[in-house]
Amino acid sequence: MNALPFPTPAKLFSDYSKRLNVALEMFDWTPVEKLAYELRDCWQTGRQVFFVGNGGSGGNANHLANDFLYALSKTAGSGLRAHSLVANPSVLTCLANDEGYDQVFSLQLAVMARRGDVLIAFSGSGNSPNIVRAIEEAKTIGMTSYAVLGFSGGKCKELADVPIHFAINDMQIAEDAQVIIGHMLMQWLHPQRGDITPAKN
Repeated sequence: MNALPFPTPAKLFSDYSKRLNVALEMFDWTPVEKLAYELRDCWQTGRQVFFVGNGGSGGNANHLANDFLYALSKTAGSGLRAHSLVANPSVLTCLANDEGYDQVFSLQLAVMARRGDVLIAFSGSGNSPNIVRAIEEAKTIGMTSYAVLGFSGGKCKELADVPIHFAINDMQIAEDAQVIIGHMLMQWLHPQRGDITPAKN
């Protein structure tokens, strides 16, 4: 039987695991620690947290908005005020149709966000126009922006207040990192739920 021109599944899985492990082990967690303390303060003060992303990154935005809104505490009225700007297809398609896809997140922020709120942007390349516009709008509003990025980090690495950059040329691992960071933050914040009394703005 001729050898396949690509790795066996087991070989690929092993190589993938190693690359993901290296990316995590070599990472400087300082900006993620900053985000951890920021989210704790948002939880305490009632500041809002907005997630944005496209494609798989958009799915991760939805996932983590859910985690921080409910799973973080599982007590009525006690979660973070977390929103995914990817979640409403009527809003997305309206804004994309009327104003252009590059503004689907920035126009939502312009209505809902306030000075002091937090933007968490997910982008593999860091160059998606709608993510760039969202970070620019966050600056206009007076929000703090974090961007979880892969590859070179793109434009978002320069624009975000706090870039969280995994310099790996692999979209799947870049997207894995988004969820891993979210789950790490969850596991740090969750035990503190008894000490937090969210402000009611």
